[in-house]
Amino acid sequence: MKFNEYLQEHIVYLDGGMGTLLQERGLGAGEQPERWNLTHAQDIVDIHTAYFNAGSNVVCTNTFGANGLKFDDNELEEIVKAAIENAKQAKANSVSKAEKFIALDIGPTGKLLKPLGDLDFDDAVAAFAKTVKLGVKYGADCILVETMSDCYETKAAILAAKENGDLPVIVSNAYGEDGKLMTGATPAAMVALAECMGAAAIGANCSLGPKQLRGVVEQLLTCASIPVVFKPNAGLPKAVDGKTVYDVSATEFAKEVAALVKKGVRAVGGCCGTTPAYIAALKKETQDLAPLPLTDKGLTVVSSYTHAVAFGNEPVLIGERINPTGKKRFKQALKERDIGYILNEGVSQADKGVHILDVNVGLPEIDEREMLKTAVCELQAVTDLPLQVDTADPIAMEKGMRYYNGKVMVNSVNGKKESMAAVFPLVKKYGGVVVALTLDDNGIPADADGRVEIAKNILKEAEKYGIDKKDIVFDPLAMAISADNRAALATLDALKRIKTELGCHTSLGVSNVSFGLPNRDGVNAAFFALALNSGLSAAIMNPYSADMLKTYYAYKALNGLDENCADYIRFAPSFTVEQTATTAVAKTEENYASQLQRAIVKGFSKQAGELTRELLQTRTPLDIVNGEIIPALDIVGAGFEKKTVYLPQLLMSAEAAKAAFESVKAAAVGERSANKGTFVLATVKGDIHDIGKNIVKLLLENYGFAVVDLGKDVAPQTIVDAVQETRAPLVGLSALMTTTVPAMEETVRALRKSAPWCKIVVGGAVLTKEYADIMGADKYAKDAMETVRFAEEIVK
Repeated sequence: MKFNEYLQEHIVYLDGGMGTLLQERGLGAGEQPERWNLTHAQDIVDIHTAYFNAGSNVVCTNTFGANGLKFDDNELEEIVKAAIENAKQAKANSVSKAEKFIALDIGPTGKLLKPLGDLDFDDAVAAFAKTVKLGVKYGADCILVETMSDCYETKAAILAAKENGDLPVIVSNAYGEDGKLMTGATPAAMVALAECMGAAAIGANCSLGPKQLRGVVEQLLTCASIPVVFKPNAGLPKAVDGKTVYDVSATEFAKEVAALVKKGVRAVGGCCGTTPAYIAALKKETQDLAPLPLTDKGLTVVSSYTHAVAFGNEPVLIGERINPTGKKRFKQALKERDIGYILNEGVSQADKGVHILDVNVGLPEIDEREMLKTAVCELQAVTDLPLQVDTADPIAMEKGMRYYNGKVMVNSVNGKKESMAAVFPLVKKYGGVVVALTLDDNGIPADADGRVEIAKNILKEAEKYGIDKKDIVFDPLAMAISADNRAALATLDALKRIKTELGCHTSLGVSNVSFGLPNRDGVNAAFFALALNSGLSAAIMNPYSADMLKTYYAYKALNGLDENCADYIRFAPSFTVEQTATTAVAKTEENYASQLQRAIVKGFSKQAGELTRELLQTRTPLDIVNGEIIPALDIVGAGFEKKTVYLPQLLMSAEAAKAAFESVKAAAVGERSANKGTFVLATVKGDIHDIGKNIVKLLLENYGFAVVDLGKDVAPQTIVDAVQETRAPLVGLSALMTTTVPAMEETVRALRKSAPWCKIVVGGAVLTKEYADIMGADKYAKDAMETVRFAEEIVK
């Protein structure tokens, strides 16, 4: 039986932890566990066999960190080949009669992708692709993409699997205590991405125990139409007699996970700290349970790297201003590659309350394909709103879709065969919601009958590509009433019928209706109200139009969609005057002490540098640092700590502050630069994951610390030598994997002996405050800002 077939009809039992079991068998501090496939093959076989015998249907190969960034091609192939052979041998050795499968295990690279880090998206895809190809070659049954803490890296791994084989892909992410990924994604956002890219299952693993992750899993169950997977840790780690132990017993673990199986979780197992005993207890606790049927939730959803936007709950606003049509200044910006102008348009529309940004950069004089890719990537660096990629060029469309971080909205396809043949394969490959225009080779029908008929034909053709109607939003096309006084009536009739007869959502470019008329906003707003009352799901509109905003928020309030009229009251000041992006920025700046502070908070690096150079004409470098840059960073840092700002925004603001600092440094040549103190940073021996360390470095430097970055996989003595050489008062140690925690403990002991003056900060996904206290660290920092706050306390 194929794995996908088994998953559809059964509760599937995955395996448990690997790292802690390898440590028990002698895996040394800093030793790469993947190499044990070659050097300790029997140990790996024995562990896999124990899991199969305990009841696991699926064992994951010992390849969590096996990728092209960590091993050269020859060693990578040796490792993956041996890992799969070890799993196959365990399958043959097992006495269990249950169905058995082998999952190729793929973990994160340990790097942040651009623009937040230095790893290019295509390089990430290529690194994962090498592992996938080997998994296919040597006979894996499926792929487990696990412990991913970033939406974009998750997409890279899924895409690598799709482009290099047809194995079913299980996607499992590592959620924090706030119920989000490190880079801010909610469970709903990850469901949107995984489902649209064809994942076989979606779930959560690692980071926390079953109780702490219950809320995340319940959210997954609410919105997922595919099976949900749950692989929590055995609680939280602590050190006892020099060994890492976890605080949830096998019995308690089994009861907690079983409770969620009763709610619909389809595949279960364990992560850090779990053993074959945990899987046996889980199998016993759930063996009499029948799997709940899978149900298609029928949700039309797009997403960004942080959140999902669903159609149908309330009308969705799509900002139309990133489009050169009729906009002389925007055309100029495109010709001059003035990305700052485009970003300003995006951020300003976000401040006006739109839910999605339309992105159209089509202009004959420029390379639309490269500009669309650039615009998509740059916009996602400064706003977390989902984007609508708007282009008539299929090649440009593919670029926008490939590099988009989330589930994209695409504008558009139509009823012409060549249009559907070009667009639908892209939607199938990359996923997304596609806007379908109700026109075909005969043009735009004058009446609703013709438009509904075209919509039916589009649905039939989409079905051939495996695209569900929930991922198609129809635009029945608003036509100018100045040319046909019954044009609006035909559009409104088509809106109603597409919703009631086809069960699909709709979108309109509202302003087209008033073309050729004076006082267009009045006509647009009235038509908008009629369209909303006819069931319009989304509108591409001008968010600077007071009339349009009045209509939208009044409609919500009158239809019971605005509790206590809160949104109406909040946005009421916007109803009094027409605005442009420039006036909207001026209004927004009232919330900041200066333009420079706004540029830093919003993450506009180029603008921050330019504004700093202007300020240097009238103010001293130190005054700008203390009066502008640090306060701006404090605003973002406070938002991050309150969970109103996410990691990508924090990093882009830090980059903008860095650009401001560079301008200050250039002007302060010869002056003594401020230095709050030296901070040594390192990822401990055996661990190649340096995301957390790099984030801390960026923030510390912005706050005036001199950072000595020793990199990753750093031996304890190297760290001690650096601290002694610099007489650093602070050192930060990072570890992501349970197998590298002993190396951290060894480093702490060495520092205590040879550099007793130095304060030690530790952090990483596998650590807790209790664990840090036991190993003798001075501070456990749960995130980068907490490290900064501690460092500032020490230097004071």
